[in-house]
Amino acid sequence: MAETVKIHYEGKVVELPVILGSEGEKGIDIRELRKLTGYITFDPGLANSGSCKSNITFMDGERGILRYRGVPVEQLAEQSTFVETAYLLINGELPKREQLLNFSTLLTEQSLVHEDMQLFFQNYPPRSHPMQILSSMVSTLRSFYPDLKTSKEDEEINITLTRIISKVRTMAAMSYKISRGHKVVYPKPELCYCSNFLRMMFDNPVKPYFIDPDLVKALNVFWILHADHEQNCSTSAVRMVGSGRVTIYAAISAGIAALWGPLHGGANQAVIEMLEKIHAGGGKIKSFIDRAKDKNDPFRLMGFGHRVYKTYDPRARIMKKMCHKLLEKRSEKDPMLDIAMELEALALEDPYFVDHNLYPNVDFYSGIVLRTIGIPTNMFTVMFAIGRMPGWISQWKEDADDPNWRIYRPRQIYTGSRQRDYVPINQR
Repeated sequence: MAETVKIHYEGKVVELPVILGSEGEKGIDIRELRKLTGYITFDPGLANSGSCKSNITFMDGERGILRYRGVPVEQLAEQSTFVETAYLLINGELPKREQLLNFSTLLTEQSLVHEDMQLFFQNYPPRSHPMQILSSMVSTLRSFYPDLKTSKEDEEINITLTRIISKVRTMAAMSYKISRGHKVVYPKPELCYCSNFLRMMFDNPVKPYFIDPDLVKALNVFWILHADHEQNCSTSAVRMVGSGRVTIYAAISAGIAALWGPLHGGANQAVIEMLEKIHAGGGKIKSFIDRAKDKNDPFRLMGFGHRVYKTYDPRARIMKKMCHKLLEKRSEKDPMLDIAMELEALALEDPYFVDHNLYPNVDFYSGIVLRTIGIPTNMFTVMFAIGRMPGWISQWKEDADDPNWRIYRPRQIYTGSRQRDYVPINQR
């Protein structure tokens, strides 16, 4: 017999079914609640509400688990590439050798952007934030690449999805080059996804860029760890906007806009800005730690703790290893990175941080890794967005393919004025 939950109200009893997840999670199906009782649930922030069923990503904050399509993220970071992980997320299975080759080839074929798009980049005000530009440019892609005329619908969808993943990388590098007044560097077909990005970012005619395998690996790991993270703010935005059956370009554009904020995708940028503030204050790390522990002080250490993970962030363990590897091989001193390592050591030994599970999270280490690679701080969130593309696409696709699809339409508890008459302006 199926499990149910009983709700007692106003002398009546209503039974609602329980939904079981494959990892043992339980949810109460309240779809008939308002119809049966006239009540709705109230859950600000939706921290206790399930908006969908999904077979893409599983995370357990209490146990520190993150898996894509059932594969532990630790194994993917160690053995996979970002391109292979993207295929896994979008298609549900790890690709065979021929499938991976075809996917990689398609990414290369779709890597160029229309030359006229450079005019868009060049005409944005100089102080425009890269995320604002990226969100607009992804939406603009739809105008340059209308619906394809192919014999198969699946082929058209695959090309469109691959196009977004490929061109976003190119547009990000292009925007950086144009912002510096440098000549745009085009992708090379013989280079992999990550190598191409680094070359497009940092190569120039007077100083050719040497592709360091360790930096390529670090970028692969960074993007793999950010590829999906269940129903967070930006992913929910993609699903919600997509539920209106807009184009995927519009849905992804909404996801980029949602990711922009400092409480979501901007957290790794906030880490570096915090380190700069500590450095400007004389590098007295202990005083900043004391401020973070003071409940009456609004200062907070960025990059510590996580809303979902109540133990160590599994992505942070992986990124920490990569972070220390890159720092060990650097030839130039960077005071911000030295401060970061000292801050990490002090926080991990402090009973307050340990007792409150305020461990360094993935944003703490990823900000340092991106800085070590040479990515400018204002591009950090763009890097996050590139990595999250496969997750957003797979979530959009899952929602679009759901036979029980419904447009998102949350309810509310109205607390405003009751009915009152209009008062003419000369009587107010």
